[in-house]
Amino acid sequence: MAQFTVNSQRFDPYKNFKFRVKWDGKFVAGVSKVSALKRTTEVVKHREGGDPSSSRKSPGRTEFEAITLERGVTHDKDFEQWANSVWNHGSGLGAEVSLAGFRKNITIEVYNEAGQLAIAYNLFRCWVSEFQSLPDLDANANAVAIQHLKLENEGWERDVNVVEPAEPALVDPA
Repeated sequence: MAQFTVNSQRFDPYKNFKFRVKWDGKFVAGVSKVSALKRTTEVVKHREGGDPSSSRKSPGRTEFEAITLERGVTHDKDFEQWANSVWNHGSGLGAEVSLAGFRKNITIEVYNEAGQLAIAYNLFRCWVSEFQSLPDLDANANAVAIQHLKLENEGWERDVNVVEPAEPALVDPA
């Protein structure tokens, strides 16, 4: 396992607004929001026959929550094409689902204030369980139209090859 080095100059946590999402080896345009990465492990309670007054707890099955990606509606078809690979309405009988390409591994990268890669997470075997192509449309509203892509996944882990960057110091021009 890789060792993490400590940046003795950094005292503040990273901000949540500098990030990028990558799949198929390229960054996805315009993603403005990513929901939290969360996993939950079930608790299995059991007790020993000779000890009726207390129970013991062991870890059980671990579940990884789906994540949601959001971005403004544009002509970019990446969200829609991936969603269509899970279910394509116009396909012939028996060809509605692309069994070969509907799962993708994705990477979420978090950057520091200087734009340096600070942390990355890899999500495994993701597939689209919900796709919202258009939001409610309202002629009286003043908002951006947002698409939503809900991704089921089979786990995630931090990319330990991404090490904490040495943050640049400001140079005095004088």
